[in-house]
Amino acid sequence: MAQLLQPETGTTDPRILRSRRMLMDALAILLIKKEFEDISVQEIADEATLNRATFYLHYPDKNALLQAMTGVRFRDLIERRAITFTDCHGALRSIALGVCDYLAESTGCPTQLARMPPQISIIPVVEDMFKEGLALHGTAPGVDAALMATTAAWAVFGAARRWFQTPNRIPAEEMAAKIEIMVSPVLFGASQ
Repeated sequence: MAQLLQPETGTTDPRILRSRRMLMDALAILLIKKEFEDISVQEIADEATLNRATFYLHYPDKNALLQAMTGVRFRDLIERRAITFTDCHGALRSIALGVCDYLAESTGCPTQLARMPPQISIIPVVEDMFKEGLALHGTAPGVDAALMATTAAWAVFGAARRWFQTPNRIPAEEMAAKIEIMVSPVLFGASQ
């Protein structure tokens, strides 16, 4: 899972990166003003000073843009902590710590990201990270890697959310270690 921090864009073309950043920034601005459900693709494109066709060159819909925006934010959190993935088990702990940080920082988020349902925000990002890791290392015969990634993502998120909602909670690093212990058998028991 050492390659899990690849950028969402998969490109280094500055024009593509610029357009995607402009779309993400536009959505962030609009989320301050209105509910996500009430924002149209046209409004996002207008705010970004791009045309609607350009939006669709980069994202199939506004949910995909939100997921990409969340992914960038999540990866930034991991990078700020200087978290590195030295092996699969270290990756699991790092991802768990990143989710704890994401939840803790979402409360101070000036946008609606804090109120977004997890299924359209952080869980797909974590799920994709697990899918990438499982693709690198494989799974046992008969194991559905996508289902395994989904199960692990929800388990990490659920434990981190429970931690976040607990008064006088333990430090995020301790919780990440506990999550690693709980989720490792599920995730790595299905590996080859």
